[in-house]
Amino acid sequence: MSEAKEIPKGWHNATISDLIGDTGVFLDGDWIESKDQDPNGIVRLIQLADIGDGDFKNKSNRFLTIERAKKLNCTFLKEGDILVARMPDPIGRACIFPLKEDERFITAVDVAIIRLGKNGIQNKFLVHSINNRKIRNEIENLQSGTTRKRISRANLAMLKFPIPPLPEQHRIVAKIEELFSSLDKGIESLKTAQEHLKVYRQAVLKWAFEGKLTETERDRKLFPDARELYEGIKKKGREYGVKLKYPKIISSDELPIIPEDWIWVRNEELLKYVTSGSRDWKKYYSPTGSMFIRTQNIKTNNIDLSEVAFVSIPEKVEGKRSLVEKGDLLMTITGANVGKVALIEKEIPEAYVSQSVALMKYLDTDLTKYMWYYFQCHHFGEGLINGLVYGVGRPVLSLENMKEVPVGLCSKKEQQRIVSEIESRLTICDKIEESISSSLLQAEALRQSILKKAFEGKLVLQDPHDEPASVLLERIKAEREKNKSVKKVKQTNKIAEL
Repeated sequence: MSEAKEIPKGWHNATISDLIGDTGVFLDGDWIESKDQDPNGIVRLIQLADIGDGDFKNKSNRFLTIERAKKLNCTFLKEGDILVARMPDPIGRACIFPLKEDERFITAVDVAIIRLGKNGIQNKFLVHSINNRKIRNEIENLQSGTTRKRISRANLAMLKFPIPPLPEQHRIVAKIEELFSSLDKGIESLKTAQEHLKVYRQAVLKWAFEGKLTETERDRKLFPDARELYEGIKKKGREYGVKLKYPKIISSDELPIIPEDWIWVRNEELLKYVTSGSRDWKKYYSPTGSMFIRTQNIKTNNIDLSEVAFVSIPEKVEGKRSLVEKGDLLMTITGANVGKVALIEKEIPEAYVSQSVALMKYLDTDLTKYMWYYFQCHHFGEGLINGLVYGVGRPVLSLENMKEVPVGLCSKKEQQRIVSEIESRLTICDKIEESISSSLLQAEALRQSILKKAFEGKLVLQDPHDEPASVLLERIKAEREKNKSVKKVKQTNKIAEL
């Protein structure tokens, strides 16, 4: 619970319940099961995904009939209600519900509804208060649960908010929105720059695999023919005992255009083998042991071992084929990140891949960096891989798909030059991206600094003529108690009539 701290003159600490007027509510959303839903219904179920950090996301697409909603005694949302997410991420985020139609919206049980009522607290002020880092930290401290963290409404009710006089609330909200508007414009510009960088990255990769980055040197005949490298790889494949399954690519009519002295080959012609991890290795999970690389470790076309799992594998278990080594290429083959690829550039401690990650071992490890960039290019490797993905709810890429995917192959010398040209350009992108990311973090810190000043009474001038918040809170309480008395009298009269 919030500690009592010194607050500005005229302010008063209050709980959410203290702020609820005679027509207000503070309750949880409704428990709606799949059997209650109907895609043809007109009542929309507002879910956690709709609750943004200060803004309404408007994402959900679940419905039920008006008859079912009324039978379940659901609470219909009203424009201006405050919605608080009782589950991550982040837990405690709040926004104002902006939609206007009556009896058309309800919300899920893990969303708390705050309706302040008439003649009470400014709802935008309370939303900003809830989204303030100080209150958010207290919410995190009050959360419970093991696998799925949440905060109960009872714990939300324990929080105390510093409440200024009503006129000052309006001045604070106006100032916050003025400052946030300028901040949001800056953030939008930064995010636009991020998107432009993504476009530029793909343009660089497209130029690379169209041969445009090395065109001048190729015109000067500085690179050997790709067939020389191809014949050497074929020889290694025979020595290693590689058995090819797919026919050679004869026609390239439906493939992207590559230079004349490059050739199209199947990925399997370049591989020792491709495999994925064994099933049911979850039972070997351990606090220590060998690293176990899963899809969440390959999200941005790089390997991230900051939250890697570990397995302790019995000696009798066969898993050596999925042992990860320097020079390997890993690719996610199931889920939302299917097709993301990571290069193992350095020696790493003993590690294995899960069944959702494919491990590609090339006959010539000098190929792998070229292939890493190739599979990141929308126009070439990534696009060709995506064309082979199947499955609707959970996308899947088979090992066979990975073998058959076409690869535009050039000589090793040209590959090295292409990689160098890509990296010289993308290094600049990376530095700009770092700067943008840093600026976005600073923008969020500034947002929290604005809120901190607001709720310490330091953002706007105070007016000694404003009615103190304690008087406002007493009036809200009196109206609430009066409403309770009226309801009680009506109930008594109704019983007497019966």
